[in-house]
Amino acid sequence: MILRCLAVLTVAALLLPVTAGAKPVEDRFTRLSRHLGPGDALLITGANGRALVSVNADRAIVPASTLKILTALVAIEVLGPSYRFPTELFVDSLGNLFLKGYGDPLLISETIAEMAVDAAARLAPTNTVIADLVVDDTFFNRPTIPGVIGSLEPYDAPNGAVCANFNTVHYATVNGRQVSAEPQTPLVDFARRLIISHAPPQGRITLSHDADAIALYAGHLLAHFLAREGIPVQGTIRRGTVTTGEAQLLTTYLSPFPLTRVVAKMLAFSNNFMANQLLIASGANRFGSPGTLAKGVAAAVEIAQSRFGIKDLNLVEGSGISRQNRIRARDLDRILTAFAPYRNLLRSNGPERYKTGTLDGIRTRTGYFDTSSGETLQYVVFITGRGRTLNPVMVELRDLIGGE
Repeated sequence: MILRCLAVLTVAALLLPVTAGAKPVEDRFTRLSRHLGPGDALLITGANGRALVSVNADRAIVPASTLKILTALVAIEVLGPSYRFPTELFVDSLGNLFLKGYGDPLLISETIAEMAVDAAARLAPTNTVIADLVVDDTFFNRPTIPGVIGSLEPYDAPNGAVCANFNTVHYATVNGRQVSAEPQTPLVDFARRLIISHAPPQGRITLSHDADAIALYAGHLLAHFLAREGIPVQGTIRRGTVTTGEAQLLTTYLSPFPLTRVVAKMLAFSNNFMANQLLIASGANRFGSPGTLAKGVAAAVEIAQSRFGIKDLNLVEGSGISRQNRIRARDLDRILTAFAPYRNLLRSNGPERYKTGTLDGIRTRTGYFDTSSGETLQYVVFITGRGRTLNPVMVELRDLIGGE
């Protein structure tokens, strides 16, 4: 296998320039080949998709979080780069206030506080007294994400149409009492009770995997900020469904973050929750509500086939947390080509824009290199096997293509 790989690499090397003072091309490719095992894959492409190095590029491999580039591209294709997630507030004749969400991945404390200020300004002139605060999360059928387990780890945070702060809470324990570790986020009693029941003394954790608790946490945060504006909730905070014939729209709050910023944050922090929020919202937009994981996957597969010519993508969710996902290096390269106009949304390291992925026994990395000659190269690296890292391959690659 190594001899076969080396043959492919040596032929491809003739297409790459040799920098002054560099070791012979054959030596550099020989070193690179020694870092690749039989289950690994490597693809480097240049202008017009020209393959410069190709090893196992047609083998379907678990992509881990590099899959998020596809999810980002699907969201941009379906929703549009300037899309802003809406959240609606309704009021009925009984004074009940309804909070209806549409899957905003960045429904964070700061935006909920702004929403409360806007709502209070609209409610104050009418002397409306809020009875119940009702959270409507029916825009999504709450999905079960393959690969996500019921742990407290933030990467296992579940999805929903109304999720505050990524369905996580960051707290500390001071003098035996739990307090918020974030100045912008109050530790409401609802969250404190959940923490006391099952959490460690401090840290950032998934607040809950219970559908009621997920939605109600957002409701309790909104109630806190409304009370701060002088409009307290007099009744209960509960889940329910808004009926537009009975309730009137008070305001539609648009996220301050356009989709490109949401995508940039999702990629920078490799946030699994955000990735699947985007996928499910894209599916709902493509095929109608309620949003489901199946619709999101169908939207991604449809776009991959029709736009990028990817015929055998095995996709079960959008974050890369599931080992059931499979993609070929050659197909991920096609996704990189389509994503190129948005490559500035990826993390940078000198001349490189990239995304990594990590699961037990899986190390992946993909992105773009700007060479000293002005050419942009794309690369995909899949490393399989426990105890192995990307580092040796990346050192050789950077040397090979004139990077750092």
